[in-house]
Amino acid sequence: MFVDEATIFVKGGDGGAGVTSFRREKHVPKGGPDGGDGGHGGDVILQADGSVSSLLDYHYKRHYKAQRGQHGKGAVRHGANGDELVLAVPLGTVVRDAETGELIGDLIVHGERLVVAQGGRGGRGNIHFVTPTRRAPAFSELGEPAQGRWISLEMKLMADAALVGMPSVGKSSLIARMSAARPKIADYPFTTLTPNLGVVRAGEHSFVIADVPGLIEGASEGKGLGHAFLRHIERTALIVHVVDLTGGYEQRAPLDDIKVIDEELSAHAEGLADRPRIIAGNKADMPGTEAASVDVRTYAEELGIPYFEVSAVTGEGVDQLVLAIGERVHELRLAAAKAEAAKPRGVYRARPEAERRIDIERTGAHSFTVRGKGVERMVIMTEKDNEEALAYLQKRLVKAGVEDALVQAGARDGDEIEIAGVTFEFSSALAEDEEVGYIEDEPEFARADEHGESGPEDDGTDWQ
Repeated sequence: MFVDEATIFVKGGDGGAGVTSFRREKHVPKGGPDGGDGGHGGDVILQADGSVSSLLDYHYKRHYKAQRGQHGKGAVRHGANGDELVLAVPLGTVVRDAETGELIGDLIVHGERLVVAQGGRGGRGNIHFVTPTRRAPAFSELGEPAQGRWISLEMKLMADAALVGMPSVGKSSLIARMSAARPKIADYPFTTLTPNLGVVRAGEHSFVIADVPGLIEGASEGKGLGHAFLRHIERTALIVHVVDLTGGYEQRAPLDDIKVIDEELSAHAEGLADRPRIIAGNKADMPGTEAASVDVRTYAEELGIPYFEVSAVTGEGVDQLVLAIGERVHELRLAAAKAEAAKPRGVYRARPEAERRIDIERTGAHSFTVRGKGVERMVIMTEKDNEEALAYLQKRLVKAGVEDALVQAGARDGDEIEIAGVTFEFSSALAEDEEVGYIEDEPEFARADEHGESGPEDDGTDWQ
């Protein structure tokens, strides 16, 4: 079963919680905090795999979740990180956010990986919150909930050349003659319901060719098989337009067929009709095709398009067509590689601006909503029933610039402020001298060892 579209839900693993713990030993009075960090949750990753030929697996199972991070423990024992979840997808898979349609990534190289749902950060244990004025912090961080979302997967064939044309012009017969592919061949329209791929050897070169199901007028609007297979032509470097010189059962004019297909390609994607092309006049062995062949040849010469008379049944002209396709594909590959090498490479940024961005929205006469990935994470990972943790959060928000942004937006003492679903009363009278730790750059936490071992399982003991 060939499946080239799927919509799935992916969710990273939640981060483990840090622990509030103090060292308690017989001869070590006031041992100080020793709470370990929670482990980071695993990511959900899509990986392009050349051995996967369709999205069939994601047609039956639609929900995927990575492993969560383990909670921290006392004696500075850090929780293990959750395992990442790697999902194999075919080469040429386009990934989009199912709700917004935003392009997330395009996997075209074997082994290429794309994180589609990040795991949550592990919370820090109370050992991280010691300052000269706070010697025994009685709070730690909660784990960060992981990202979850619906994504759409769309497979586009990774072929060097594509055979296109009206139904029953002989595309399947031609690919069977050119390669080892054995598609269904019958004497009625729309025999081919799924694309077929074949590997062709052409002298010193080889290429992958696709037999795309027949197109009809209105295909770009969804008529016939429409959009379901037009997208498989988008990635091909070369289009081989197969035309029936006999006119078929409907006695269509071959030139009209060529113009109809060109219009549909142009309507589906900008520039697709301008893709390098070769025209193949099939069924040249049939009597009465000479005049039609002359018309098509004249049309191709006027546009500077190579034209070949072939017969998929007898093999007439097929070898010359294969060599021409191989040579042209080779030229296009070299040009594409040169263009790719000339592209400027992006600059790595260790801290995305989106992490620091703060958006303030007035929701009422005396109410505001604060949005921003960084500040929302601070609130989510704070113990809401711990007064010391809330006081620490308030100072972190001040240092992150939330107070200044609210004042500029018109907030006054006593106004209601909502961040990540939690409501606060705005007050600008805050202590500013106490150290509050890392605000802009959350550090990666040290681990007990590379394998994530964190000691015996938690027996429920309160480490405080």
